[in-house]
Amino acid sequence: MGGASMAAAAAAVVAVPMAGLSASASAAPAARPVARTSSTLTTRDGVELYYKDWGAGQPIVFSHGWPLNSDSWESQMFHLANNGFRVIAHDRRGHGRSSQPWTGNDMDHYADDLAQLIEALDLKNAILVGFSTGGGEVARYVGRHGTKRVAKLVLVSAVPPLMLKTADNPGGLPMEVFDGIRAGSVANRSQLYLDIASGPFFGFNRPGAKVSQGLIQSWTTQGLMAGHKNTYDSIKAFSETDFRADLKKFDKPTLIIHGDDDQIVPIDASGKASAAIVKGAKLIVYPGAPHGLTDTHKDKVNADLLAFARS
Repeated sequence: MGGASMAAAAAAVVAVPMAGLSASASAAPAARPVARTSSTLTTRDGVELYYKDWGAGQPIVFSHGWPLNSDSWESQMFHLANNGFRVIAHDRRGHGRSSQPWTGNDMDHYADDLAQLIEALDLKNAILVGFSTGGGEVARYVGRHGTKRVAKLVLVSAVPPLMLKTADNPGGLPMEVFDGIRAGSVANRSQLYLDIASGPFFGFNRPGAKVSQGLIQSWTTQGLMAGHKNTYDSIKAFSETDFRADLKKFDKPTLIIHGDDDQIVPIDASGKASAAIVKGAKLIVYPGAPHGLTDTHKDKVNADLLAFARS
């Protein structure tokens, strides 16, 4: 998450950030059997992941954004499952109905969890779709595990290549933005989430916006289902992880979808920058669309995803 509007939302509930809580990235989990039921997977490091598996056909695997869960993909999953595809989405570790481990809340673990899900379900020729933080998860999956099980890749409002402003990434957002989100999370996480959902995420802070209380309530509820420590650590994961090397390993057809009024993950430093790195990537810009376009522009997103999946 980021942008001026995000900083303002966080500033409304400022407190002293909890220093030193973020877990650092680590090596792949040690070898251990992966247990699975029809809706849960226990990873090799003992984390239980919840997942949905609907329909039949070529698999499409969805990775959700922060601090949400797989429910955020329900419109796309329903549409694509009704059009001949098998759709799968998991709740990231620490989010939704999955376990809330104290450690391992970083992109390397997220990517390894995704790999274990894909392997446990023995998915082949899969289309991977990542939204926001989930786009980072997909990118890091490719970087760590390759594309032997992948047919196509989709990044939607995604955080790659790098959200944080650095010497070699001058278009990124300053650390103060993310420190503000951490401060807001510690001070009053419920209010922070309500402010984000009511404002910049769906563009409801724009003049003339048609505000949906249902979307606000759904977003806030999903966020509060996630663990406090997990979502806190994930701020570092989505903002500071550099995905540029991962994107260079993309060797499958890639679609990038981004709104040009994204106040959370501004398009110039994200969607457009990723499209410049991934060889042959197709970028579709949604004029006036906010970060949460999978809901505000779901009919167009559904149509674009279906067309790309069938191509």
